[in-house]
Formats: sequence, structure tokens, C-alpha cells
Amino acid sequence: MIKGMSRRVIMVQSPDPELFENAIFILKNEAFLKETDPNDILKQAQQIADEYVRTNLEKKKTRFSPLLCVSAGAVGGILLGLLWLLI
Repeated sequence: MIKGMSRRVIMVQSPDPELFENAIFILKNEAFLKETDPNDILKQAQQIADEYVRTNLEKKKTRFSPLLCVSAGAVGGILLGLLWLLI
């Protein structure tokens, strides 16, 4: 543990608990030196967490669907059957 250090932290609840529970943002010390509204900082943290969830769910959806796997197996079986008939 480091003594004498203090950090300001924002915890944001996940919009989709399937990916993560909370997002923890560690703020720079200069964040509150400016005339910044704390609600604006919180909104920005929530937007970043939402964008992360959106991009990762899109990546998850682009994987092979069960229908694609079954149809590929059926086409492979048909082609194998035709090959057996020709031989």
C-alpha cells in the first residue's frame, strides 16, 4: 500500500451485466482543478461504458450462428454423399 496517495474514482454500473459488473474510472488530479461539473464527468464515464458494451456485443454477434453451422454441416454431408455415389 502506498501512503499519502489519494485518487478520485468513479464506479459505473454495467448496462449489460453479461460482460462486466462495474467499470472503475480513475480520474486525473487535474480533472477537478478546472471548472468541471461532476455530473458531466459521470455522464462521460457512462457513455464510455455504454460504447464498450455496444462494440463488444457487436463482435459477439458476428460469430458463427447455430443455423450457419447446421447448414454448413448439411451441405458437407450432401457433397460427401454425392462423392460416394460418383465413386
